[in-house]
Amino acid sequence: MSTTTPTAPAEPERPAPAPAKRTKVRLGDRIFSGASRGAGISLLAIMAAIAIFLVVKATDALSKNQGSFLTDQGWDPNAAKPAFGVVTLVFGTVVSAGLAMLIAVPVAVGVALFITHYAPRRIAQTLGYVIDLLAAVPSVVYGLWGAVFLAPKMLGLHDWLSTYLGWIPLFDKEQAGVTARTLFTVGVVLAIMILPIIAAVSREIFLQVPRAHEEAALALGATRWEMIRVAVLPYGKPGIISASMLGLGRAVGETIAVAMILSPSFLVSVHILDPGNNTIAANIANQFGESGDVGRGALIASGLVLFVMTLLVNGAARVVINRRKQFSGANS
Repeated sequence: MSTTTPTAPAEPERPAPAPAKRTKVRLGDRIFSGASRGAGISLLAIMAAIAIFLVVKATDALSKNQGSFLTDQGWDPNAAKPAFGVVTLVFGTVVSAGLAMLIAVPVAVGVALFITHYAPRRIAQTLGYVIDLLAAVPSVVYGLWGAVFLAPKMLGLHDWLSTYLGWIPLFDKEQAGVTARTLFTVGVVLAIMILPIIAAVSREIFLQVPRAHEEAALALGATRWEMIRVAVLPYGKPGIISASMLGLGRAVGETIAVAMILSPSFLVSVHILDPGNNTIAANIANQFGESGDVGRGALIASGLVLFVMTLLVNGAARVVINRRKQFSGANS
């Protein structure tokens, strides 16, 4: 008896896939895409042109420098034997900007939180307008206010800090002078100048926090501050960092206000309550008009150092922001 194995039914032939339809790119989209790409390329080209200009103009002065550009504390590029260094200027720039950031960032974040989560709507709008108006005040006005009004008022604070915190080298006042035109006063003025930028950007970031995140925290029994700590601040941390970097950029490059307030010198001093020190931007503003060819080249070389410092700070901020992206909600 023969057995036959059943044959599987033949699979029906699948129809060939239809050719993909080409999406027609609109003229407006192509124009916008080209304009965006061109803007990005132009920005890179402008930055490269600035860097090349600074390097070319600074090379001649650096070749004639009789001292060490990175370690000498003096600045005499117009002498028969030019000798100048940038260490004092870098120190003053970093310290003044750091003081400004330490004062401005907590206050600005607190103001932004108050406007977005605590203040009534009418008060929040008025306070927001006032904070935004501070950003429109010219630098020369801040400089005049700091030199004429604030500096004399800061003498008492200088003495108090020296008396009770003098065991800290920063607040150890060695010169018993009658002026408060110091790095500390400059840091306070710079903090007031950068506060509107940080507060405005932080406020917009806090307003973008998903409402569901805040309501979920409140529904679980969190207080308002606990809700801000677990839902608002983690979400807005990359934005706070970005806002701080914008403020730091202005603090590092501020010229007129610092030049009007600070009593400059070319000796590195960690005592911020004593007159002295200098910044790169203020030194360029004070000496550019009186400098010869070598002097201008030396100032441009210091500007190149400031340019590199800004790039490094922004690059470091970008790395931190990329590491904190998981809290921003961008990937959810």
